Amino acid sequence: MKRFRQLFALLFTLSLIFAAVAVNAQQIDPKTYGGMKWRLIGPFRGGRAITVAGVPSQPNTYYFGAVAGGVWKTSDGGNTWDPLFDKQPVSSIGALAVSDSDPNVIYAGSGEACIRGNISYGDGVYKSTDAGKTWANVGLRDTRHIGAVIVHPTNPDIVYVAALGHAYGPNPERGVFRTRDGGKTWEKVLFADDRTGAIEIVFDPKNPHVLFAAMWEGWRTPWTLNSGGAKDGLYRSGDDGTTWKRVEGNGMPEGPLGRIGVAISGA
Repeated sequence: MKRFRQLFALLFTLSLIFAAVAVNAQQIDPKTYGGMKWRLIGPFRGGRAITVAGVPSQPNTYYFGAVAGGVWKTSDGGNTWDPLFDKQPVSSIGALAVSDSDPNVIYAGSGEACIRGNISYGDGVYKSTDAGKTWANVGLRDTRHIGAVIVHPTNPDIVYVAALGHAYGPNPERGVFRTRDGGKTWEKVLFADDRTGAIEIVFDPKNPHVLFAAMWEGWRTPWTLNSGGAKDGLYRSGDDGTTWKRVEGNGMPEGPLGRIGVAISGA
């Protein structure tokens, strides 16, 4: 009987509360909330991603760059992701590189270089020195579309950028660029012409003085895509990118080569 009385008292109290809430709700003027609308508050993933980077010394830490959604980071092997680029003026990321010698240093090349019909351009290279918490634009603002960024294995201030350039027209700020002071100044070390840009660049993993870069005459209009030209090709440097020579003969095909991807065996 005692338990029944307690249950009855609880139900009676709840009924009074619900009645009071209903009365108060009826007293709220609909104009107060009439303008409210549902909206998505994130995460704004951005769709496709064409660049990823990991941290060898931190096996659960990865970054990816979305072609319309900025830079994202996970510290728990991909279980959760945090957006890092929401405060920047562009959202298209074409390339990412984390320094092996200092994982707090990250470079992001803005503007994807996969020149499909619906692409967004960037405004140069961004750098973070605090593992992605803050970013600063360090130049090459007119490259528009960046295919690759690599960081010297022992010096985070030495960086190479493969810039495709404007996708919809000629421009001179394309090719391979090098900085030796962390982005304060840049040198254009490989340039073919104002229609041919760089799409890939890699180090020899056992000798960072040796680099290979791929040049591509890739551009488009709203109604067509051009891929390949007279100055396409694979280029090699043996002096830290200061001089380059086109790889020819010995089995390399002739004529327009189009877009080239390159990797060097660690063996």
